[in-house]
Amino acid sequence: MKRKIETSERIFQVISYVLLTAFALMCLYPFVYAISSAISGRQSVEYSQVVLFPKQIQFKAFSRMFSNNMFWNAYSNTLFITFYGTVWALFSSILGAYALSKSRLLFRKFFNFFLVFTMWFSAGIVPQYLNYLATKKVFNGIGIMDDKWLVVIAMGMAAMNIILLRNAFEGVPSEIEEAARVDGATEMQVLSNVFLPMCKSTIATVALFFGISRWNGYFWARQMISNGNEHPLQVYIRLQLEEFTDPEAMAAWNEVYASDSVIYALIVCSIVPILVIYPFIQKYFAKGANVGGVKE
Repeated sequence: MKRKIETSERIFQVISYVLLTAFALMCLYPFVYAISSAISGRQSVEYSQVVLFPKQIQFKAFSRMFSNNMFWNAYSNTLFITFYGTVWALFSSILGAYALSKSRLLFRKFFNFFLVFTMWFSAGIVPQYLNYLATKKVFNGIGIMDDKWLVVIAMGMAAMNIILLRNAFEGVPSEIEEAARVDGATEMQVLSNVFLPMCKSTIATVALFFGISRWNGYFWARQMISNGNEHPLQVYIRLQLEEFTDPEAMAAWNEVYASDSVIYALIVCSIVPILVIYPFIQKYFAKGANVGGVKE
């Protein structure tokens, strides 16, 4: 028999749905506004006539952006940094977290404390910048002249994500690991065939964290990548914004669309890949790793 919902519960549900709907609309509005401003006419954008829906619809801002080879070059650089950066960071974090999850690791408590210590106290931007410069010299010395690899490899660690993976590995029942070792599994086989499948929800979540941080990365890419042909999308957007806000550069602007429409078009295109990938990984946030039961 279905339980009758009390009045207080009904009121709580209504309030919850109203607040969640309002919050969702607040998160959705900036994206809708960016699309509307990107396809609206110049007068509507410059005089702030666009509130929600586009006015004087045109698609020339997108056409200008798509016809620019530098845009596609920056997009490919971002895909490069995001893919290889996520793979490298996930690989190194999994190995580090797996080692730290083992009680038999020598000086385990010291290493775990040292990992957490880096979250409490940071050396600062200047030492980090000098460290990256030294790493860049090493790369150049061995023949790696592409600065994108510097952003990929030198930024491959994140203490918080290693801790998340370590905690997930510690939650795997020791009986399952022992059973795998009895069957003759090596250390790498135990990691790949036991720990990774049972912790795939945490791994997918950490991979998303790494991917988003690499996709949105701006500061160190701007500082460390000197070649304009290697700039990722976020740096390209910033450079375009600086160009379109320069009064001298905009003095001769005579297009049917506003210069801001090009920036909004760039922003929309930079968000789309994350919107496409996120729903496929979203399920792992709600579903925990099902490790099953173990009989003693």
